[in-house]
Amino acid sequence: MTMKTRRFIFWTLACFSLVGLIAAVSFSRQPTIIHARIAEDGGFMPDSIKARVAKPLKLRLISDDVVHTFAVGQFPMQPVTFKPGESVNITLTFDKPGTYTFYTTTPSSSNFWRMRGVIEVTGDGEPQAAESPLYVRLGLDLDGEHESDEEHIELSNQPSAERGAVFIDQIPAIMFTSDYYVSHSPMETFEELRDEPALHMLNDQDIWDVVANVWAQNTTSAALMDGEKLYQVNCAACHGENGAGDGQFADEMKAIAEKNNDEHGIQAPTDFTDAEHLLEARPVILQGLLLRGGMGTGMPMWGTIFTDEETWGLVAFLYSIQFEYQGVHQ
Repeated sequence: MTMKTRRFIFWTLACFSLVGLIAAVSFSRQPTIIHARIAEDGGFMPDSIKARVAKPLKLRLISDDVVHTFAVGQFPMQPVTFKPGESVNITLTFDKPGTYTFYTTTPSSSNFWRMRGVIEVTGDGEPQAAESPLYVRLGLDLDGEHESDEEHIELSNQPSAERGAVFIDQIPAIMFTSDYYVSHSPMETFEELRDEPALHMLNDQDIWDVVANVWAQNTTSAALMDGEKLYQVNCAACHGENGAGDGQFADEMKAIAEKNNDEHGIQAPTDFTDAEHLLEARPVILQGLLLRGGMGTGMPMWGTIFTDEETWGLVAFLYSIQFEYQGVHQ
């Protein structure tokens, strides 16, 4: 082989290598395309993406049918809206390894909550192990009955935390602790207060006002505001803006529940304006149901999307549907 031939082969290979390198770099800079369709037609495609810590993840969002949103749970970003015929490019950079859930906040159909996918982020170090949910640590059964055996709850007026503050010095101090709050239902607290000698002169409405004050003392105005925002964006489509179980998909879910008559299948959305249902539920049970979901009832699992703090804020907001906190949380 002559020198000229060797040089030709060398430069040919060098050119091919350069072209390959340029192509690889160009390809690496191309965004991953995610198509979105209503849940019944496929949801997000693909629904599994890989990324590296500290390395920008470029995504191009394309809607194939209606307006959708794209959000990532437990990641600091606002939901991104994208319309049919308009692609939207975004870049995400993760600072720690783990599995992140992406989802939609747009109620495009009754199964919109099924529009989810995961981003597997790898990097140096192991993902931080998540602590077991409180209901698991306490050994509680989320599917067991949480209702009281006492008589039906009848409220003549909405319990007021401000009215209950009058008797605050007579309330056992333990009731203002977080441990007590999360593990007792309002009804259980009412029953304990009803037996307090210092409160024997109070009527039932007064006692409920005291309970409202106890619940108010176990949250903050900021937590309530954050909880309401989460509720309106993620829950109102089924449970209704005011929590009455009358959201835009409620009739459809009720019809399915009546047709199937299956206690383990789709159920009508819970009515949080029903005092007996909500006031007999412990905060830890409500939080557990948010984290785990309703196991086939149509209630989504939010454990990979909401932070622990967000779930407690949402629980606090649900109780505010029954309790009047005005005058306590300014």
